[in-house]
Amino acid sequence: MTEMKKKQAQQSADQSVNEYVEPIEHDDRYILEVSRLKTYYPIKGGLLQKTVGYVRAVDGVSFRIKRGTTMGLVGESGCGKTTVGRTILRLTEKTSGQVLFNGKDIYGLGRKELRSLRPKMQIIFQDPYSSLSPRLPIGEIIGEAVREHEIVPGNEYRQYLDQIMENCGLQPYHKDRYPHEFSGGQRQRIYIARALALNPDFVVCDEPVSALDVSIQAQIINLLMDLQQKYSLTYLFISHDLSVVEHISDTIGVMYLGDIVEFGSKTDLFARPLHPYTRALFSAIPVPDPTVRMNRIVLEGSIPSPADPPSGCKFHTRCAQRMDICSRVAPEWRETEPGHYVACHLYDEQS
Repeated sequence: MTEMKKKQAQQSADQSVNEYVEPIEHDDRYILEVSRLKTYYPIKGGLLQKTVGYVRAVDGVSFRIKRGTTMGLVGESGCGKTTVGRTILRLTEKTSGQVLFNGKDIYGLGRKELRSLRPKMQIIFQDPYSSLSPRLPIGEIIGEAVREHEIVPGNEYRQYLDQIMENCGLQPYHKDRYPHEFSGGQRQRIYIARALALNPDFVVCDEPVSALDVSIQAQIINLLMDLQQKYSLTYLFISHDLSVVEHISDTIGVMYLGDIVEFGSKTDLFARPLHPYTRALFSAIPVPDPTVRMNRIVLEGSIPSPADPPSGCKFHTRCAQRMDICSRVAPEWRETEPGHYVACHLYDEQS
């Protein structure tokens, strides 16, 4: 990258960082509302380690999740799915945009207010073994935050802990064991119990079954669905496994290079995928029938760098249906049918 290009990239990124975002008009039907969320990571260069550009991990994402439902977030590795989840919970700081949880601006809360809200927003990580302390027994891992946030009175603590563990398929005698004594599926149950113990309203599930065997995946997915019904939970389910997302989700957002390119109900997306990228993803879903001939769509090239994304539509460098306008103008959101949105110039005439 030349010095001129570096300056242009920095100026462009700085303008995006400092843009004004209109406040969201809160709707009580939605527990989470995200507007034009951006998360950029600075690129340092030169002897003085100045910022010469940004990695645009999340680049203007907007969506809403209704209470008691599950939104699936899918896309290739590196598209920004996990960063979205972490930014929503303030585990990673945003660059710009707005996040409302129950009508409260997460990034407008003070330290004390945020701490009191933490139990209501939890996360289940992809690899439970690396996120569980090997030095603590399971009972302490699950119950530590329960005591810290005073979820239940002290005299009810042990009974509460036993009930949470039982609800997640664990036995009370497991409390004295350590993480290395459990299988992968059991460790994921432990982390689910840890999140559930804080009595949350909203849970980010960050690829919670991708490291598990297929038979264990089904058990964990069914457990999450049962717990959702029992406790009226709302999920943001992040995954690259479309068959799992189809099973658990009510709505689905498809991400590509930091943007959501298509959003709609599970039924609409799987019946009528509109964006060329969504069609390519869905064509890769394996069908357990050797007599069915797969019409696989193979994408051209590789994913561009999020530090230097293409102009216009970010997908145009790999799209077989690209037009001249695609390389120059970023597509706008179009509602092609009620609740089904797509960002693609193929549908401009329908607006």
